[in-house]
Amino acid sequence: SATLREELMDEVMAFWKSRVILTGCDLDVFTQLDRQAGTAQEVSTALALDGFALERLLNSLAATGFLEKKGDVFHLTERGALLSSLRPDSILPMVLHFSDVWNTWDSLTDVVRSGRHQREKGRERDARSMEAFIGAMDVIGRDLSFTIARAVDAGRFKRLLDIGGASGTYTAAFLKENDHLTAVLFDLEPVIPMARRRLADHGLTARVTFVAGDFYRDELPHGCDLALLSAIVHQNSPAQNVDLFKKVHRALLPGGSLLIRDHIMDETRTRPPMGALFALNMLVATPGGDTYTFDELRIGLEQSGFTDVRLLRQGQRMDGLVEARKP
Repeated sequence: SATLREELMDEVMAFWKSRVILTGCDLDVFTQLDRQAGTAQEVSTALALDGFALERLLNSLAATGFLEKKGDVFHLTERGALLSSLRPDSILPMVLHFSDVWNTWDSLTDVVRSGRHQREKGRERDARSMEAFIGAMDVIGRDLSFTIARAVDAGRFKRLLDIGGASGTYTAAFLKENDHLTAVLFDLEPVIPMARRRLADHGLTARVTFVAGDFYRDELPHGCDLALLSAIVHQNSPAQNVDLFKKVHRALLPGGSLLIRDHIMDETRTRPPMGALFALNMLVATPGGDTYTFDELRIGLEQSGFTDVRLLRQGQRMDGLVEARKP
C-alpha cells in the first residue's frame, strides 16, 4: 500500500536526521548556542565554520526540534540542550561515540559480502575516541548501573573487581547500594585518571583501589569475591571470552561470583532486537566480537571452571545479567 511504502521510505531516510544530529554534535553547535543564542553568521564565526552551510544545518536542526528559530536567531530547545556539554544530564558523549560508530557501519555491505577481514580493527583508540567512548559508557550506565546493582544480592560479598570498569559508573552504583563493599577498578592506564575523577565526584575514592592493566595481556588483581564484566563479552570472540573467564576464575576467591552484563540473546538470535543489531556493530567494529546466547556463555564459563551458571535477567537493551560461581 501507499502508506506502507511511505513508512518504509521514512525508515530508509532516517539516517538523514541521524547525520544532522551527529554533525551538530561533532561541530559542538549545541554547546555554542547554550552559551548564547545567535544567528548562523554569529555561530559560524564563533566556531570557524562556513556560514552558508551552517545555516542549512541549523535550519534542519530547527525543523527537527533541536533548535528554535526566531527571525534569524537560533535558540536551543529543551531537546537540544541534552546535546550541550554544559548540561549535567548531557548525552553528548554518547552521540560523539556514535559519530565514530557511523564510520565503521559504512563498511557493513563490504563486510557482509566479503567477510569481517575487510574491516578488522584493533583495540587502540585515539584520545578523542577514547574519551567519547568512556563518556558514552557513563551516559548509558547512569540509571542502568543502579538497576543492575539492585538486581544482585551483594550482601554476601566484600570486594568487587570491576574489569574494564571505565570511569567507574558501575563501581559507584554497587558501592552506593552496598555500604559494606569495597572495590578494585581495573582498566587501561589512560582510563584510570577518568575513573579517579568520576569516583572522587561521588566521594568514593577511599573505598576503591585503581589498577591499570590490559585484560587481554595481563593477569587480573586477586583477592576479590565478586567480579563484574559489564559490556565486555560482546567485543570478544568465544575463544577470547574463555581466556578472560579463566583469568577471572584465577583471580576470584573460592566461593566468589562473576557477573556478566550484556545482550543475552534468545536461541533464534533475533531477540532482543537491539542485540541482533548490536551483533552487526561488532561485526564491522571488531575482529571477533558478537552477541551471545545464554547457553553460549554458560558453556564458556563452565569450560573455565565456573559452576551454577544462572540467567538473572534477560534484558532488552544490554541489561541482561548472568551469574556464575567459582567453587
